[in-house]
Amino acid sequence: MNLTLKVWRQKNKNDKGGFATYQVDGISHEMSFLEMFDVLNERLIQKNEEPIAFDHDCREGICGMCSMFINGRAHGPWTRTTVCQLHMRAFKDGETIVIEPWRAKGFPVLKDLMVDRSAFDRIIAAGGFVSVNTGNAQDANCLPIPKPDADESFSAAACIGCGACVASCKNSSAMLFVSAKVSQLALLPQGQVERKQRALDMVAQMDAEGFGNCTNTGSCEAECPKGISLTHIARLNREYLLANVLE
Repeated sequence: MNLTLKVWRQKNKNDKGGFATYQVDGISHEMSFLEMFDVLNERLIQKNEEPIAFDHDCREGICGMCSMFINGRAHGPWTRTTVCQLHMRAFKDGETIVIEPWRAKGFPVLKDLMVDRSAFDRIIAAGGFVSVNTGNAQDANCLPIPKPDADESFSAAACIGCGACVASCKNSSAMLFVSAKVSQLALLPQGQVERKQRALDMVAQMDAEGFGNCTNTGSCEAECPKGISLTHIARLNREYLLANVLE
């Protein structure tokens, strides 16, 4: 495959940045998108040019590091797929591909395609924990949990914190991420101790980080690589309202 890449280049968070165009040839259909970038960077290094900075880690769709906007879509054209799992067969020979970093106040660009997502870490630190007794694990039968609740909690826990929901939202809202983290604990017995304070603290931290409000357009769910449902946002709203009433 021969491709034209228009890649966002930015030296640091204070640099204005802009697009740079690269021609890449000899790309296999079976390469992942990040492997294609590896090839491009190797060629840039051979020419004594600065390689493109981008985040990656597990390359197995688990870590959520591979945050890129590809042709106007978070993580590219395949639904429920991270960039590391996106393969070049998703594109046509001779195609022009535009690659940008996440665009959100809460995700300042560090360099090129890398953004600072530590805001998510601070939100989790504000309330994403449980008070449990240390020692030997209890027998599973001592904590009966209805199967629907367990399934719903597991679906929320599938969130990898990649930030695609924020990048896709016209308001740069982090409600889907926060709701997933609140929901997975609100549904389990272990999460009941901090249940009220968790909703208050995590929403307060989300607002402090500069994320926007949710207007239920649904773009977050549509672009989420793990298919996190909007129903978790509804649960977060209920948790937050109830916490304020009982405060």
